[in-house]
Amino acid sequence: MTMLKDYISEKFNLSNEAKKFTESISCIKKFKKGNKLITQNQLVNKTYFVLDGCLRSFVYDINGKEHTLQFALTDHWISDYIAIFSNEKSTQEIECIADSVVIEFSITEGVESIFLNYPEIESLHRKNLERVIVNLQKRILNQLQMSSLDRYNLFLQQHKDIEKYALNYHIASYLGITQQSLSRIRAENYKH
Repeated sequence: MTMLKDYISEKFNLSNEAKKFTESISCIKKFKKGNKLITQNQLVNKTYFVLDGCLRSFVYDINGKEHTLQFALTDHWISDYIAIFSNEKSTQEIECIADSVVIEFSITEGVESIFLNYPEIESLHRKNLERVIVNLQKRILNQLQMSSLDRYNLFLQQHKDIEKYALNYHIASYLGITQQSLSRIRAENYKH
């Protein structure tokens, strides 16, 4: 638990009271590659901060094809926020695509209650959500405005070391291209 306390103190500027509360709703967990942290149709009351490894969130379309929504490497958050904030069952799955170490935060008492009692946690969370919204909108714009080659190169810049963890179909589905297109892009990059 000392490691968790030190990590929270280092990463988050919180009062002692908020730190104690944060520690009370969190724990460090280790997961093996292939473990699922969230599955479809479950109630979601946890969010994860990645200390080591890589997780991805994905959904299935009506034909059963997977579509990767997010990769979470070290120092990234991941959960099914639609389920959390809409109080709905999960539509996403979150799995470890590498052995991973995360801080698991349990929000069973509800985010609004936490925010009312600890405004600094609300501020921290708001800043994180702002970053997520900006990244999501940039991703949508990139899908609309950039070539698949440019999207791939940007993806590699933004997700350093991702190719150590993610399978080709994970990356291709994230980029909205086929695995064959991804292979062509990599071959083209390799030539230059």
